[in-house]
Amino acid sequence: MSSAGLNLAQLEAVNHLGGPCLVLAGAGSGKTRVITHKIARLIQAGLEANRIAAITFTNKAAAEMRERAGHLVGRDARKVLICTFHALGVRLLREDGAALGLKPQFSILDTDDITSLLKDCGSTTDAATARQWQWTISAWKSAGLNGAAALAQARDEAERSTALIMQRYEERLVAYQAVDFDDLIALPLKLLREHDAVRERWQQKMGHVLVDEYQDTNATQYELLKLLVGERARFTAVGDDDQSIYGWRGATLDNLKRLPQDYPQLKVIKLEQNYRSTSAILRAANNVIGPNPKLFPKTLWSELGEGEPVRVVDCDNEEHEAERAVARIQSLRANSAHKEWRDFAILYRANHQARAFEQSLRRAQIPYKVSGGQSFFDKAEIRDLCAWLRLLVNNDDDPAFLRSATTPKRGIGHTTLQQLGGFATQYKLSLFEALFSHSLPSAVSNRAIGALHEFGRQVNELEYRARHTVGHEAARAFLNEWLKDIGYEQHLYDNEDNEKVAAARWTNVMEFCDWVAGRCGGQIEDAAGTSTETERKTLLEVVQTIALISTLSEREQDQNVVTLSTLHASKGLEWPHVVLVGVNEGLLPFKVDDDELPGEVQQQRIQEERRLMYVGITRAQRTLAVSWLKRRKKGRESVPGAASRFIAEMALDKETVKEDPREKLKALRAEFAQRAKAASDTQKAQA
Repeated sequence: MSSAGLNLAQLEAVNHLGGPCLVLAGAGSGKTRVITHKIARLIQAGLEANRIAAITFTNKAAAEMRERAGHLVGRDARKVLICTFHALGVRLLREDGAALGLKPQFSILDTDDITSLLKDCGSTTDAATARQWQWTISAWKSAGLNGAAALAQARDEAERSTALIMQRYEERLVAYQAVDFDDLIALPLKLLREHDAVRERWQQKMGHVLVDEYQDTNATQYELLKLLVGERARFTAVGDDDQSIYGWRGATLDNLKRLPQDYPQLKVIKLEQNYRSTSAILRAANNVIGPNPKLFPKTLWSELGEGEPVRVVDCDNEEHEAERAVARIQSLRANSAHKEWRDFAILYRANHQARAFEQSLRRAQIPYKVSGGQSFFDKAEIRDLCAWLRLLVNNDDDPAFLRSATTPKRGIGHTTLQQLGGFATQYKLSLFEALFSHSLPSAVSNRAIGALHEFGRQVNELEYRARHTVGHEAARAFLNEWLKDIGYEQHLYDNEDNEKVAAARWTNVMEFCDWVAGRCGGQIEDAAGTSTETERKTLLEVVQTIALISTLSEREQDQNVVTLSTLHASKGLEWPHVVLVGVNEGLLPFKVDDDELPGEVQQQRIQEERRLMYVGITRAQRTLAVSWLKRRKKGRESVPGAASRFIAEMALDKETVKEDPREKLKALRAEFAQRAKAASDTQKAQA
């Protein structure tokens, strides 16, 4: 393995193999490079590749790490376990979940399934109430509590009521042989805590564990990590306390504080050289984060030169801000080396802020994408197909049964399902098991039984075939035939008034089938026509993993468009030119002056918002503009706006900070000149 291109701090992190190591990786300091080089170094030092695990927080990060490790260590990289925390949890439960009473084919419920289940457990039809319970239950699970523990420490009637609903919800999950996303951490933790033989076997398997984005771990994930590495503590945690922005979903900086206490032999290495941004941008970032208390003080620096000054833009209102952002993009595109739309990003605190920018970009005919919009897997047609596939893997998955039995319609109505549900509850069976019970005619009419049996027969036949369908081409043929058998294309057209919308939904279905079949392996051709052989899997094996994939990002092409993104969704990404918008008090920092909250909690919230601003600033490579509103919308009213305290904290040079409005005119002229030249060139070519 070559260590060329690694700086001294990176080399130290890569070569520390003996015990626990904390790498404090500042923004843009090459943390993925350190992780992949460390994997290569561990293999070089004699550790088998299949005893190395690298844990990330997103499928996209895991895919990038796999690709980069492959370039460094070749075929051995395939044996390294590179996955998300949740995927690791699935692996633990599929292999050893029997100790907790789980079948290997358990189901993973998605957000919609959980909402309907909680509506049922709490006897409500209101989805918003059920989602509120969902968030509370998720927070309790992240803190390591079950229903009984939550009930024991409930502070008021509302918490007591939610804890009772949580207990009923837990009972349903057991009955359905199903887990939710929080269980994918909580149950493996329970497994390793309570079963010594399982714990020892996994500790033996894990020769070295690397954890990316360590500052984003919650209490349960930290406990799981401790049990996986055991007393030998061969692990590398890579993170940055200045980029901890997920407190609202349970991430805690306490995990960083606890590391030196739990592991006195911990080696702490700081990566402070930034390879992304200019000195002007880094100075603004260092100044902003300065007021936050430091666990491990560090200062980012760069050898990329001073660069353009950071600009501050004051705007009359949201529309004016959007116009100025678009004018800035046009100006930079006309006058810099970066001519591609993909070089530009507009970042904001909350999703609702995107609207004005979308309108302005459309008017200027600039292509864009909204990051963090609806996931491909959230589309109704994809959820329908996933429900069918989940039922093949786990017949006891009642939420999947209910969706597949009624989509497309097959003569199984709500009354029939109600009767079947009552019967299944009475005899403690899943809906699918109840289907074939000899006593069912006592609860359901003969005509309905015929439709139920036909559905059950179809599911059994599909399951058998999916178990024996191996490879890309066979899987594609199976999926095509299945969709034809259930009449899914016709179902889409019958239930959609607009034919174009139905056609778009059918295109999504075809794309989904291509994606699933591609994961079954065999000879796969890429866009360039190069053919490669990948590991062949059965369709049933692939289906088991689908619930873990939240987006199609693994196969998305890098589109040449401007990115609109929330600050949270922008973490881990970078662009040559960034416009950070809506930097007003009440927006960023988000309103935190709540008299009902203790002062300490308010202070913690401000610190997290400051870290969010820091993340936004450090996404920029070459230029950064920060804009704020003199008047902003609040509900239906327009209220006076104040620049965020974070703008003052950036401590920018007063002489260079203001952006010249004349740039807009210059940009527009340049844009028109560019268009005129393009039109003229086209005419000449045609002549």
